[in-house]
Amino acid sequence: MDTFTFHNPTKLIFGKDQIEQLPGQLPEGAKKVLVVYGGGSIKKNGVYDQVMDQLKKAEVEVLELSGVEPNPKLTTVEKGVEISKQENVDFLLAVGGGSVIDATKTIAAGAKYEGAPWDLVTRQATPEDALPFGTVLTLAATGSEMNAGAVITNWETNEKYGWGAAPLTNPAFSILDPAYTATVPEDQTVYGIVDMMTHLFEQYFHNPTQSPVQDEMIEGVLRSVIETAPKLLQDLESLEHRETILYAGTLALNGMMQMGYRGDWASHNIEHAVSAVYDIPHAGGLAILFPNWMKHNLEVNVSRFARLGEKVFGVETEGKSEREVAEEGIQELRKFWTSLGAPQTLADYDIGDDKFDVIVDRAMKRGPFGNFNKLHEEDVQEILEMSK
Repeated sequence: MDTFTFHNPTKLIFGKDQIEQLPGQLPEGAKKVLVVYGGGSIKKNGVYDQVMDQLKKAEVEVLELSGVEPNPKLTTVEKGVEISKQENVDFLLAVGGGSVIDATKTIAAGAKYEGAPWDLVTRQATPEDALPFGTVLTLAATGSEMNAGAVITNWETNEKYGWGAAPLTNPAFSILDPAYTATVPEDQTVYGIVDMMTHLFEQYFHNPTQSPVQDEMIEGVLRSVIETAPKLLQDLESLEHRETILYAGTLALNGMMQMGYRGDWASHNIEHAVSAVYDIPHAGGLAILFPNWMKHNLEVNVSRFARLGEKVFGVETEGKSEREVAEEGIQELRKFWTSLGAPQTLADYDIGDDKFDVIVDRAMKRGPFGNFNKLHEEDVQEILEMSK
């Protein structure tokens, strides 16, 4: 393992009816709270009313920013920053999924920065302060509720980047009630499952070899997700299965799984470039790209892929070479995601190869990338070709 320091300042409040803890989690002296949310589903399922009831008990003035997109846009972040500055907001509350939380993180930092929020996203500037914020999670997927990272899209330039500034962009607290995810429709549930699995894969493929504890943790969470996902899709209102998936999504990206090494994250970078150009669902793009990234990088460490096939997908090893086990594991991953209803090719989103050059350009903006294996222009081009 590499040397590391681990610190996660986010308080995780998990379980039924834990929204009742919201008033007590607000900072002492907080007077104005900006509630950030998406397209309005929280008003249909009752979450909005429950949150507002608790904020009323806290005796704070409430402002609202609605309409955060599934791929949160810079323009929406700019609206939130403007409201926060003009109204002297002193606390933000994200109520929604990862996109809402990502937007809120960027608003929090942008509200304390004199320049443009895009400077922070593109890492041309580093925030020195941020508004405190908390989250009420309604979708199991990104893990943004317990980390510092955020992904923002600039639709005017077709650029989409991940950024973060721990601990400033870590939520002060996150309230996770499985019941708040029970009305998530099937397609969004599938996307969430794919997303959290890719987070685990990104961390699983790393170079340090002395990582038996981390490997076992990742494999265990993956097996739990694979076992639970089909059951959940058969009964979308099952709080038992929602609870398992909700907790798995948080564990997948709260930093615990990659203590002692850096994960790869190349597939996410490629997908960000794809969805910056075509605005497709993030996890849908990952479902298409990730197995092809695996095929492309198979020779980097065949043993690693073989272990995944055996430990996670139950591939029988007797009489087979490591390469055969590895290839079968990748096939099992594709088969599993397809069984859930995830897309398999870019053509599923009516994406051809006419803008591959633009996607490659966007992916390479910060130079060669990937920690398991460094990817260059020709690698990205090949993975896209495999994904058509």
